[in-house]
Amino acid sequence: QVHLVETGGGLVQPGGSLRLSCVAHRSRFSINTMGWYSQAPGKERELGATTSRRGRTKYTDSVKGRFIISRDNDKDTVYLQMNSLKPEDTAVYYCWVVDAIGFESWGHGTQVTVSS
Repeated sequence: QVHLVETGGGLVQPGGSLRLSCVAHRSRFSINTMGWYSQAPGKERELGATTSRRGRTKYTDSVKGRFIISRDNDKDTVYLQMNSLKPEDTAVYYCWVVDAIGFESWGHGTQVTVSS
């Protein structure tokens, strides 16, 4: 099973920025899709952004123009640059990957809190 390690969460003021990182360890197969989900208190987990191995990206409407997802295939690492953060972005952010045989793995999550 792929082991995902997320870093970069924390407390930030509205309008600030954070950068999340996620490294995939022990993957037997190449990593295809990588992405980030978020789960706010009392809400369901929802997809925020994804990137294919070739770098094709998709974003949910609420983060378009503010978040940027990127990856380093050599390091099996995905990043989420979060800009212009809003209080409603407060959530636990989960790294998600799909390998070449379709197996999905999840990180344990990192807390992002946007508050003054």
